[in-house]
Amino acid sequence: MMPGLSVVCSAVIVLFGAVCSVFIFCEYLIYYAAILQCGWPGIDHGAPAAEKSAYGQPNAEVLRAMMLSDTHLLGAVGGHWFDKLRREWQMERAFQTALALLRPEVVFILGDVFDEGKWSSPKNWEEDVCRFQKMFRHPSDTELVVLVGNHDIGFHYEMDWFKLQRFEKAFNTTSTRMVTKKGVNFLLVNSVALHGDGCPICQSVEKQLYTLSRNLNCSLLQLLQWFKPRLVLSGHTHSGCQVLHDNRYTEISVPSFNWRNRNNPSFILGSFSPSGYGLSKCFLPEESTVIALYCSTGASLLLLPLVHCLWIRGLLRCLNFCPISKHKSL
Repeated sequence: MMPGLSVVCSAVIVLFGAVCSVFIFCEYLIYYAAILQCGWPGIDHGAPAAEKSAYGQPNAEVLRAMMLSDTHLLGAVGGHWFDKLRREWQMERAFQTALALLRPEVVFILGDVFDEGKWSSPKNWEEDVCRFQKMFRHPSDTELVVLVGNHDIGFHYEMDWFKLQRFEKAFNTTSTRMVTKKGVNFLLVNSVALHGDGCPICQSVEKQLYTLSRNLNCSLLQLLQWFKPRLVLSGHTHSGCQVLHDNRYTEISVPSFNWRNRNNPSFILGSFSPSGYGLSKCFLPEESTVIALYCSTGASLLLLPLVHCLWIRGLLRCLNFCPISKHKSL
Protein backbone atom coordinates (compact mmCIF):
# COMPACT_ATOMS: atom_id res chain seq x y z
CA MET A 1 0.00 0.00 0.00
CA MET A 2 1.30 3.45 -0.91
CA PRO A 3 2.31 5.65 2.07
CA GLY A 4 -0.08 8.41 1.01
CA LEU A 5 -2.99 5.98 0.80
CA SER A 6 -2.13 4.55 4.22
CA VAL A 7 -2.23 8.02 5.75
CA VAL A 8 -5.63 8.70 4.17
CA CYS A 9 -7.07 5.40 5.45
CA SER A 10 -5.81 6.09 8.96
CA ALA A 11 -7.34 9.56 8.89
CA VAL A 12 -10.69 8.17 7.73
CA ILE A 13 -10.68 5.57 10.50
CA VAL A 14 -9.89 8.21 13.12
CA LEU A 15 -12.64 10.52 11.85
CA PHE A 16 -15.17 7.67 11.71
CA GLY A 17 -14.27 6.64 15.26
CA ALA A 18 -14.68 10.21 16.47
CA VAL A 19 -18.10 10.54 14.85
CA CYS A 20 -19.28 7.21 16.31
CA SER A 21 -18.02 8.16 19.78
CA VAL A 22 -19.85 11.49 19.77
CA PHE A 23 -23.03 9.83 18.46
CA ILE A 24 -22.98 7.11 21.13
CA PHE A 25 -22.40 9.66 23.87
CA CYS A 26 -25.13 12.07 22.70
CA GLU A 27 -27.75 9.39 22.04
CA TYR A 28 -27.04 6.92 24.87
CA LEU A 29 -24.40 7.75 27.44
CA ILE A 30 -25.43 11.34 28.11
CA TYR A 31 -28.64 10.12 29.75
CA TYR A 32 -26.64 8.00 32.17
CA ALA A 33 -24.32 10.93 32.88
CA ALA A 34 -27.32 13.12 33.78
CA ILE A 35 -29.47 10.64 35.71
CA LEU A 36 -26.55 9.21 37.70
CA GLN A 37 -26.50 12.58 39.45
CA CYS A 38 -30.03 11.96 40.80
CA GLY A 39 -30.98 10.05 43.91
CA TRP A 40 -33.96 9.19 46.05
CA PRO A 41 -34.64 11.85 48.70
CA GLY A 42 -35.03 11.18 52.36
CA ILE A 43 -38.30 11.72 54.23
CA ASP A 44 -38.11 15.36 55.28
CA HIS A 45 -41.74 16.53 55.40
CA GLY A 46 -44.28 15.46 57.99
CA ALA A 47 -42.60 12.39 59.45
CA PRO A 48 -41.22 12.25 63.00
CA ALA A 49 -37.45 12.59 63.29
CA ALA A 50 -37.12 8.89 64.11
CA GLU A 51 -38.68 7.94 60.77
CA LYS A 52 -36.64 10.30 58.61
CA SER A 53 -34.06 8.56 56.44
CA ALA A 54 -30.76 9.78 55.07
CA TYR A 55 -30.65 11.26 51.59
CA GLY A 56 -30.53 8.55 48.94
CA GLN A 57 -31.09 5.74 51.48
CA PRO A 58 -34.83 5.32 52.02
CA ASN A 59 -35.68 2.34 54.17
CA ALA A 60 -37.70 -0.66 53.01
CA GLU A 61 -41.00 0.83 54.17
CA VAL A 62 -40.62 3.93 52.02
CA LEU A 63 -42.36 3.97 48.65
CA ARG A 64 -40.22 5.15 45.72
CA ALA A 65 -42.39 6.99 43.19
CA MET A 66 -41.36 8.76 39.99
CA MET A 67 -43.56 11.56 38.61
CA LEU A 68 -43.39 12.98 35.11
CA SER A 69 -45.81 14.95 32.97
CA ASP A 70 -46.74 16.36 29.57
CA THR A 71 -45.04 13.88 27.25
CA HIS A 72 -47.09 15.25 24.32
CA LEU A 73 -46.46 12.48 21.80
CA LEU A 74 -46.98 14.12 18.42
CA GLY A 75 -49.85 12.95 16.25
CA ALA A 76 -50.48 12.41 12.55
CA VAL A 77 -51.97 15.86 11.93
CA GLY A 78 -49.46 18.41 13.19
CA GLY A 79 -46.39 16.32 13.96
CA HIS A 80 -43.44 16.45 11.55
CA TRP A 81 -41.90 13.00 11.12
CA PHE A 82 -38.38 14.06 12.16
CA ASP A 83 -39.64 16.05 15.15
CA LYS A 84 -41.69 13.04 16.21
CA LEU A 85 -38.78 10.63 15.73
CA ARG A 86 -36.32 12.82 17.61
CA ARG A 87 -38.52 13.69 20.60
CA GLU A 88 -39.79 10.17 21.10
CA TRP A 89 -36.27 8.74 20.95
CA GLN A 90 -35.14 11.26 23.58
CA MET A 91 -38.03 10.43 25.90
CA GLU A 92 -37.62 6.68 25.43
CA ARG A 93 -33.91 6.75 26.23
CA ALA A 94 -34.44 9.04 29.24
CA PHE A 95 -37.26 6.92 30.65
CA GLN A 96 -35.55 3.57 30.12
CA THR A 97 -32.30 4.90 31.62
CA ALA A 98 -34.18 6.25 34.66
CA LEU A 99 -35.88 2.88 35.20
CA ALA A 100 -32.58 1.03 34.94
CA LEU A 101 -30.70 3.32 37.33
CA LEU A 102 -33.39 4.35 39.83
CA ARG A 103 -35.82 1.39 39.79
CA PRO A 104 -38.97 3.16 41.01
CA GLU A 105 -41.83 1.08 42.38
CA VAL A 106 -44.48 3.25 40.73
CA VAL A 107 -44.42 5.84 37.94
CA PHE A 108 -47.12 8.49 37.59
CA ILE A 109 -47.60 10.34 34.28
CA LEU A 110 -49.69 13.41 35.08
CA GLY A 111 -51.64 13.99 31.89
CA ASP A 112 -51.21 15.28 28.34
CA VAL A 113 -49.75 11.99 27.21
CA PHE A 114 -50.60 12.84 23.61
CA ASP A 115 -50.52 16.13 21.76
CA GLU A 116 -53.47 15.40 19.46
CA GLY A 117 -55.58 12.94 21.44
CA LYS A 118 -58.49 15.36 21.48
CA TRP A 119 -58.95 15.03 17.70
CA SER A 120 -57.21 11.73 16.80
CA SER A 121 -59.06 9.35 14.51
CA PRO A 122 -59.52 5.77 15.81
CA LYS A 123 -56.68 4.56 13.57
CA ASN A 124 -54.29 7.32 14.62
CA TRP A 125 -55.25 6.83 18.25
CA GLU A 126 -54.33 3.14 18.14
CA GLU A 127 -50.99 3.94 16.52
CA ASP A 128 -50.23 6.61 19.13
CA VAL A 129 -51.08 4.24 22.00
CA CYS A 130 -48.81 1.54 20.54
CA ARG A 131 -45.92 4.01 20.30
CA PHE A 132 -46.50 5.10 23.88
CA GLN A 133 -46.46 1.49 25.11
CA LYS A 134 -43.16 0.88 23.35
CA MET A 135 -41.51 4.03 24.67
CA PHE A 136 -42.71 3.64 28.26
CA ARG A 137 -42.36 -0.12 28.59
CA HIS A 138 -41.50 -1.14 32.13
CA PRO A 139 -40.70 -4.24 34.19
CA SER A 140 -43.45 -6.09 35.99
CA ASP A 141 -42.28 -4.87 39.41
CA THR A 142 -42.86 -1.24 38.39
CA GLU A 143 -46.45 0.01 38.16
CA LEU A 144 -47.24 2.67 35.56
CA VAL A 145 -50.19 4.94 36.39
CA VAL A 146 -51.39 7.34 33.67
CA LEU A 147 -53.69 10.32 34.24
CA VAL A 148 -55.74 12.09 31.59
CA GLY A 149 -55.03 15.64 30.41
CA ASN A 150 -56.75 18.24 28.27
CA HIS A 151 -54.69 17.31 25.17
CA ASP A 152 -55.81 13.68 25.57
CA ILE A 153 -59.56 14.32 25.58
CA GLY A 154 -59.93 18.05 24.88
CA PHE A 155 -60.47 21.07 27.09
CA HIS A 156 -63.60 21.17 29.21
CA TYR A 157 -65.84 22.40 26.36
CA GLU A 158 -64.39 19.75 23.95
CA MET A 159 -64.49 16.77 26.31
CA ASP A 160 -67.03 14.01 25.66
CA TRP A 161 -67.73 10.49 26.84
CA PHE A 162 -66.27 8.84 23.72
CA LYS A 163 -62.82 10.41 24.07
CA LEU A 164 -62.79 9.95 27.85
CA GLN A 165 -63.76 6.28 27.72
CA ARG A 166 -61.29 5.67 24.88
CA PHE A 167 -58.49 6.97 27.10
CA GLU A 168 -59.68 5.07 30.16
CA LYS A 169 -59.81 1.80 28.19
CA ALA A 170 -56.33 2.29 26.72
CA PHE A 171 -54.69 2.98 30.10
CA ASN A 172 -56.95 0.98 32.41
CA THR A 173 -57.87 4.00 34.47
CA THR A 174 -60.86 6.13 35.50
CA SER A 175 -61.42 9.83 36.05
CA THR A 176 -61.26 9.32 39.80
CA ARG A 177 -59.48 6.51 41.59
CA MET A 178 -57.44 5.77 44.67
CA VAL A 179 -54.08 4.01 44.43
CA THR A 180 -52.70 2.69 47.71
CA LYS A 181 -49.15 1.37 48.01
CA LYS A 182 -47.24 0.68 51.23
CA GLY A 183 -49.93 2.46 53.22
CA VAL A 184 -49.72 5.65 51.13
CA ASN A 185 -52.92 6.84 49.41
CA PHE A 186 -52.71 8.60 46.05
CA LEU A 187 -55.92 10.23 44.84
CA LEU A 188 -55.97 10.51 41.03
CA VAL A 189 -58.40 13.05 39.57
CA ASN A 190 -59.35 14.14 36.05
CA SER A 191 -58.92 17.88 36.61
CA VAL A 192 -60.53 18.69 33.23
CA ALA A 193 -63.84 17.68 34.83
CA LEU A 194 -63.52 19.93 37.89
CA HIS A 195 -65.12 23.07 36.48
CA GLY A 196 -68.15 22.66 38.71
CA ASP A 197 -70.61 23.75 36.02
CA GLY A 198 -72.83 20.70 36.25
CA CYS A 199 -71.73 19.05 32.99
CA PRO A 200 -72.50 15.28 32.90
CA ILE A 201 -68.84 14.23 33.19
CA CYS A 202 -68.28 16.81 35.96
CA GLN A 203 -71.25 15.46 37.90
CA SER A 204 -69.95 11.90 37.52
CA VAL A 205 -66.49 12.87 38.82
CA GLU A 206 -67.94 14.83 41.72
CA LYS A 207 -70.11 11.86 42.66
CA GLN A 208 -67.09 9.54 42.64
CA LEU A 209 -65.11 12.01 44.75
CA TYR A 210 -67.95 12.25 47.24
CA THR A 211 -68.07 8.45 47.55
CA LEU A 212 -64.31 8.29 48.12
CA SER A 213 -64.46 11.07 50.70
CA ARG A 214 -67.16 9.25 52.65
CA ASN A 215 -65.08 6.06 52.58
CA LEU A 216 -62.19 8.05 54.04
CA ASN A 217 -64.44 9.72 56.64
CA CYS A 218 -64.04 13.19 55.14
CA SER A 219 -66.63 15.94 55.10
CA LEU A 220 -68.12 17.33 51.87
CA LEU A 221 -66.87 20.94 51.55
CA GLN A 222 -64.51 21.21 48.59
CA LEU A 223 -61.79 18.99 47.09
CA LEU A 224 -58.92 20.03 49.39
CA GLN A 225 -61.10 19.97 52.50
CA TRP A 226 -62.55 16.60 51.54
CA PHE A 227 -59.23 14.80 51.47
CA LYS A 228 -56.83 17.13 53.32
CA PRO A 229 -53.85 16.09 51.16
CA ARG A 230 -50.31 16.43 52.39
CA LEU A 231 -49.19 17.21 48.85
CA VAL A 232 -50.77 18.03 45.48
CA LEU A 233 -48.87 17.18 42.29
CA SER A 234 -50.06 18.47 38.92
CA GLY A 235 -48.91 18.89 35.33
CA HIS A 236 -50.13 21.04 32.41
CA THR A 237 -47.92 24.14 32.90
CA HIS A 238 -44.74 22.53 31.43
CA SER A 239 -42.80 24.29 34.20
CA GLY A 240 -41.97 23.54 37.80
CA CYS A 241 -43.53 25.82 40.40
CA GLN A 242 -44.87 25.62 43.94
CA VAL A 243 -48.08 27.12 45.32
CA LEU A 244 -49.42 27.06 48.88
CA HIS A 245 -53.23 26.92 49.06
CA ASP A 246 -54.93 28.32 52.16
CA ASN A 247 -51.50 28.36 53.85
CA ARG A 248 -51.89 24.61 54.30
CA TYR A 249 -51.87 22.64 51.04
CA THR A 250 -48.70 22.55 48.95
CA GLU A 251 -49.14 22.11 45.20
CA ILE A 252 -46.13 21.36 43.01
CA SER A 253 -46.29 21.47 39.23
CA VAL A 254 -44.21 18.82 37.46
CA PRO A 255 -42.32 20.14 34.39
CA SER A 256 -42.71 18.68 30.92
CA PHE A 257 -40.75 15.52 30.06
CA ASN A 258 -40.53 16.53 26.39
CA TRP A 259 -37.60 18.49 24.86
CA ARG A 260 -40.10 20.06 22.50
CA ASN A 261 -41.49 22.00 25.45
CA ARG A 262 -38.29 22.67 27.42
CA ASN A 263 -34.56 22.81 26.83
CA ASN A 264 -34.09 21.10 30.21
CA PRO A 265 -36.88 18.55 30.86
CA SER A 266 -37.04 16.97 34.28
CA PHE A 267 -39.03 14.65 36.49
CA ILE A 268 -39.61 14.35 40.22
CA LEU A 269 -38.52 11.58 42.53
CA GLY A 270 -40.62 11.08 45.63
CA SER A 271 -40.06 9.02 48.76
CA PHE A 272 -43.36 8.46 50.60
CA SER A 273 -44.37 6.90 53.90
CA PRO A 274 -47.75 6.92 55.67
CA SER A 275 -46.58 9.89 57.75
CA GLY A 276 -44.21 11.89 55.54
CA TYR A 277 -42.57 12.44 52.19
CA GLY A 278 -39.52 13.85 50.46
CA LEU A 279 -39.09 15.17 46.91
CA SER A 280 -36.16 15.86 44.60
CA LYS A 281 -36.00 17.00 40.98
CA CYS A 282 -33.97 15.11 38.40
CA PHE A 283 -32.90 17.05 35.31
CA LEU A 284 -32.36 15.42 31.94
CA PRO A 285 -29.60 16.52 29.53
CA GLU A 286 -30.12 19.94 28.02
CA GLU A 287 -30.84 19.77 24.31
CA SER A 288 -28.61 22.79 23.72
CA THR A 289 -25.69 20.73 25.08
CA VAL A 290 -26.37 17.92 22.62
CA ILE A 291 -26.67 20.37 19.71
CA ALA A 292 -23.43 22.10 20.76
CA LEU A 293 -21.60 18.77 20.85
CA TYR A 294 -22.80 17.84 17.38
CA CYS A 295 -22.00 21.28 15.96
CA SER A 296 -18.51 21.42 17.46
CA THR A 297 -17.78 17.92 16.18
CA GLY A 298 -18.99 18.84 12.69
CA ALA A 299 -16.93 22.01 12.68
CA SER A 300 -13.86 20.08 13.79
CA LEU A 301 -14.33 17.50 11.04
CA LEU A 302 -14.57 20.26 8.45
CA LEU A 303 -11.50 22.06 9.77
CA LEU A 304 -9.24 19.02 10.05
CA PRO A 305 -8.87 18.42 6.27
CA LEU A 306 -8.26 22.15 5.77
CA VAL A 307 -5.60 22.21 8.47
CA HIS A 308 -4.04 19.08 7.01
CA CYS A 309 -3.91 20.61 3.51
CA LEU A 310 -2.41 23.84 4.83
CA TRP A 311 0.20 21.87 6.76
CA ILE A 312 1.16 19.84 3.67
CA ARG A 313 1.29 22.98 1.53
CA GLY A 314 3.51 24.74 4.08
CA LEU A 315 5.80 21.72 4.25
CA LEU A 316 6.19 21.57 0.48
CA ARG A 317 6.84 25.31 0.31
CA CYS A 318 9.54 24.97 2.95
CA LEU A 319 11.20 22.14 1.02
CA ASN A 320 11.19 24.19 -2.18
CA PHE A 321 12.72 27.32 -0.70
CA CYS A 322 14.98 26.04 2.05
CA PRO A 323 18.70 26.00 1.01
CA ILE A 324 20.16 22.54 0.42
CA SER A 325 23.88 22.01 0.84
CA LYS A 326 25.64 20.79 -2.30
CA HIS A 327 28.92 18.84 -2.31
CA LYS A 328 31.20 19.14 -5.32
CA SER A 329 33.11 16.11 -6.38
CA LEU A 330 36.88 16.43 -6.44
